Amino acid sequence: MSRAQRLLDLIQLLRRHRRAVAGAVLAGELGVSLRTLYRDIETLKAQGAHIEGEAGVGYVLRSGFMLPPLMFSEEEIEALVLGSRWVSQRADGSLGLAARNVLAKVGAVLPPELKAGIEASGLLIGPGAVVAGGGGELAGLRQAIRAERRLRIAYADEAGRVSSRTIWPFVLAFYDRVRVVAAWCELREGYRHFRTDRITVLEVTAQRYPRRRAALLAEWRAQRDIPEQ
Repeated sequence: MSRAQRLLDLIQLLRRHRRAVAGAVLAGELGVSLRTLYRDIETLKAQGAHIEGEAGVGYVLRSGFMLPPLMFSEEEIEALVLGSRWVSQRADGSLGLAARNVLAKVGAVLPPELKAGIEASGLLIGPGAVVAGGGGELAGLRQAIRAERRLRIAYADEAGRVSSRTIWPFVLAFYDRVRVVAAWCELREGYRHFRTDRITVLEVTAQRYPRRRAALLAEWRAQRDIPEQ
């Protein structure tokens, strides 16, 4: 186990105890010596952890402490790298840039041994099919979803027939070949799914839709058998 992982485990262990816990108990659960435990506690304190107590009395971690450099295990780092690389290659331009920025920010605060895991990760995203509908409309959709805004769109069906819709978007799904927005459609008075590459006109309005996005999402999840429109 790396030292960074051990320090993370110690933080997690202290968080599980609301009252002071003896050093011997902590050392036993971590599988380390008392000397190593005391050294690790001093390291965490030096990095800003609000650990109170002393040898022979016990230790407690006060609430509100976040330790960014130690918030990730090695496998979590791998998941973060893989996910960020997928987004940077498969999402729209602004979201892809945001993913690369996140990875750079995380790497800047990680201990050297974990930072090396980002730079030399053996997890890659292979080339995929060209995804339709990858332009600026995705940024508009994401903006509308975050702000719970009505969208006015022109939408072409499979036969090329175009209809005007006002929708309440709440989910944007990224598939291998297409992107799909799930929304309440005022025209159909029900939940519908719209492929983004068939949206020919998109306008984010200033009007919030009348229900909260969380409520729409919960209701939609109970009706997942609705066919794509």
